[in-house]
Amino acid sequence: MSFKILYVTATSAEAEALRKVRGMVTEHDMFRFGKCEISILITGVGSIATAWSMNHWLSSGEKPDLIINGGIAGSYKEDFLIGEVVFPFKDCFADSGIEDGDNFLTLFENGLSDGDEFPFRQGYLYADSYYCNKLSKNFKPACAITVNTSTGSEATRKKLIKKFNPDIETMEGATFFYICIRERIPFFSLRAISNRVERRNKENWNIPYAIDNLSEKLNEVLKTFD
Repeated sequence: MSFKILYVTATSAEAEALRKVRGMVTEHDMFRFGKCEISILITGVGSIATAWSMNHWLSSGEKPDLIINGGIAGSYKEDFLIGEVVFPFKDCFADSGIEDGDNFLTLFENGLSDGDEFPFRQGYLYADSYYCNKLSKNFKPACAITVNTSTGSEATRKKLIKKFNPDIETMEGATFFYICIRERIPFFSLRAISNRVERRNKENWNIPYAIDNLSEKLNEVLKTFD
């Protein structure tokens, strides 16, 4: 019996990580690896595109046994190295809130939402506990934040570090967590570090290296489902 997986990623470039997995077999509009039958969903960049694409896919047919989010991320920490593949164990919507002068308050801090109302816990969204235990043995756990504007200034970087002390940043992660938890579908995310979060300087980025490493790690993870 096949184990059905939906692989969610933001861009065609990031989708290459799945396509290049050693041993992956292409069958019409899906992929097969051992007993895993994998559909791929390229959502587009950002929370809105991810939310619409996932909702449309999940409402169109049978729900998968597992949803995997794969892609790249920016690193806030020196020990999260370029090319390293990490496991986001919690995420949040870091720029969803209000400004009060020079201060930023999250929706939870301002009382507009309850930080402990499902699917949140203390304002964060947490990875599926089963896969959290399974993957944290082989991947560095990461505290992630999700933003609508990719951080590219020192001022914004400092504010986010002071507020959230994040390890990595993406533009889709918390949305992915939110939908999977709401739909009660097992899930996990793997993110490969492509760059530091700093003043924007693409010369310091290495997306191909990150994608290649993500592909290797996906190979290792998918083997555990055989």
